[in-house]
Amino acid sequence: MKVVTGETMQRMDRRSIEEFGIPGIDLMENAGQGCAAAIIERFGPAAGRMVLVVAGKGNNGGDGYVIARLLQQEGWEVQTVVIALREEIAGDAKVNLDRLDPETVMFSPPPAGLAPFATHLERASVIVDALFGTGLKSEVQGSFAEAINLLNAAGKPVVAVDIPSGIDAGTGRTLGVAVKADATVTFALAKLGHVLYPGTEFCGDLRVVDIGIPLQVAADAEGYDFVDHGTACRLVRPRDRRAHKGSFGHCLVVAGSTGKTGAAAMAANSAVRAGSGLVTLAVPESLNAILEMKTTEAMTLPLPDGGAGRLMQDSAPALLEAIGGKSVVALGPGISWHLDTARLIRHLVTKIETPLVIDADGLNALSEDPAILQRKRSNCIVLTPHPGEMARLTGTSTVIIEADRIAAAREFAEQNGVYMILKGARTVIAAPDGRVAINGSGNPGMASGGMGDVLTGILASLLGQGYEPFDACRLGVFIHGHAADLVAADKGDIGMSAVDVQERLPWAFKTLTL
Repeated sequence: MKVVTGETMQRMDRRSIEEFGIPGIDLMENAGQGCAAAIIERFGPAAGRMVLVVAGKGNNGGDGYVIARLLQQEGWEVQTVVIALREEIAGDAKVNLDRLDPETVMFSPPPAGLAPFATHLERASVIVDALFGTGLKSEVQGSFAEAINLLNAAGKPVVAVDIPSGIDAGTGRTLGVAVKADATVTFALAKLGHVLYPGTEFCGDLRVVDIGIPLQVAADAEGYDFVDHGTACRLVRPRDRRAHKGSFGHCLVVAGSTGKTGAAAMAANSAVRAGSGLVTLAVPESLNAILEMKTTEAMTLPLPDGGAGRLMQDSAPALLEAIGGKSVVALGPGISWHLDTARLIRHLVTKIETPLVIDADGLNALSEDPAILQRKRSNCIVLTPHPGEMARLTGTSTVIIEADRIAAAREFAEQNGVYMILKGARTVIAAPDGRVAINGSGNPGMASGGMGDVLTGILASLLGQGYEPFDACRLGVFIHGHAADLVAADKGDIGMSAVDVQERLPWAFKTLTL
C-alpha cells in the first residue's frame, strides 16, 4: 500500500483539477459518497438512527456536508454542527453547505459556546468527524479543542473523514488533542499519519476509497511503501520442487562472546528457520562447545580467540578465508564491544565483498568511525539499528532520531550507500536510492531481548537466498513482526520471547504462500 503526506495529497488534488480538468466539487462529492457508503455498510439501516456531523470551515467540512445530505436522502436523521461562522465557509464547501436543509444545520462559534453541540452529542447514534483534514499543522486550540474533547467523551461511535482531526497527516503525531475514531475513511491513498504512531491508534479501522483521482496522478505522487500482508505475499518467491540445499544460500554468521552465546545461536537458528540452505556460525573457539549444543542444524566454525571468549583482529585471516563460497555474512550479534573486536569489525567492512548484515555490537563498532562505510567493499550492506544505536551512528540523540524517523533513515542510507532498517514501532526501511518503506507488522511483545538477533538471521537468510536487497529488507522485517503477531494471537504479547518468534517463522511464511 502506498502512503503519502498531506502535502502530497493536496498536490494530487490540484493536479487532478488543473491538469485533468476534474472539478473540485466533483472530488468533494465523490469523497462524501465514499464516506456515506462506508457508514451505511458499517452501521446498517437508518431506522431510528441519528447522525451528528461535526464540521469545520474548510474542505473537510465540505466533505461532511455532502455526507450529511446523502445520509439524509437514505433516511437517516441528520444534524450538522459547524464549529465556525456561516460567513467563514467559502468555495466548494459553501456550495455543499447551501444544499443542506437549514433546519438541520447549527453554527456553534465561540460567542455562542458549544452548548448546542453538547446537546446533539447526547442524541447521536453515530458521529462524523469533519473538523480538520490532512492540511492541519498547528496545535488544536480554543473551541476546536473543546469540541474534540466533548466528542471523545461522548462514548459514541466516531467515523473520521480523511484523518482524525488533530492528527498530523505527515508524522502521525497529535497536535495537542485529537479525535479517537472507530473508523477512518480516507481518499485515494493512505497518509503517513494513518500508519505511523501514535496516529494509527486514533484511526480505528482504515478504509481507502476512490474519489476519481486519475491513476497517473496517484502513480506519479511521491510516496512510501507500507508493507502489509498483501505486499509481503507478493514478495515471497515460490520454491522450485527440484531445489536442494545449495539452492537457498549459505549464510555465515559471525557472532558471540562470553555471556552472549544466546545472541549468536538465535541469529544462526533464525537463518535456518527463515529458509537458508546452509548456515555456518563463526564463533570464538573457547565458546564453540557451547554453541554446538545450541545450534543443531547450523555448523560452527571456531576462530582463534586466545581464550578471551571474543573475536579479535587475529581472527581476521581465518574469517576472511571462511567467507569464500558464502552467499551472505551476518556480523555483530553478541560479538562484544571490546576495542580489539571493534577494530576487527571495521576491518571486515573494508574487506568483505559479499552481502553483509550488521547488527548490535557490529553497529556499535561502526559508530566509533561511521566514515568507514565510505571504504566498504560490499555493494549490499544492511544496517539494523534501534533508535539508540542510530543516534550513536549519526552522532545525534534518540530524541532527534525519533522526531523524524523516516528522514533519519533515508538520509543515512543515501549518504552512506547502505540499506537502513531503523527498528521500532513501524520500522522504517530505507534504500541507498531513496526508496522508503514502513513496516506494518509486529506488536509490543517484541520489546524483549534477542528480537534483533532473530531479525539479523532472517535478513541474512533472505539475502543468501538471492532476494533483491530492498525486497529482502521489506520481507524480512514484515515476516519478523508477522511471526510475532502469530505468537501473540496464540499466547498473548506479555512474556513473548525471541525464540517464540524464531520458532514461528515457518508458519509465518506459510500464511504468505497459501
